[in-house]
Amino acid sequence: MTTATATTATPAATATPATDTPVAAGVQLRLDGAWLTVCAAERLTPGRGVAVLLPDGRRQAALFLDRGRRLYAIDNRDPFSGAAVLARGLVGSADGRPFVASPLLKQRFDLASGRCLDDDEAGVAVYEVRVRP
Repeated sequence: MTTATATTATPAATATPATDTPVAAGVQLRLDGAWLTVCAAERLTPGRGVAVLLPDGRRQAALFLDRGRRLYAIDNRDPFSGAAVLARGLVGSADGRPFVASPLLKQRFDLASGRCLDDDEAGVAVYEVRVRP
């Protein structure tokens, strides 16, 4: 299991004071020590995931905004099936911990730690994530 530090952020559009025109906020992942903008914050809907292709062209991250407006990013690959499907999973909570359930085999992955809640031997990588204007 590969893990990184996960953080949460609350997406918010900001306005340019001079023109009052909204500026699109971007969701950023920390990869190899640098922040990379991966999508517009407006693409995220509470309770649903969004998949983004990472720069290496092989890996994907799954971004989630929970109903409390906290942002999470985990690896999109389901370690049980090998399919890149976690962004399409069902978001829920168990004992106050947010998780996504794989749409294929239904294993649940903690969005903050990447730990599989149904199998102590499995997990997915988590990414540090933030929203910036």
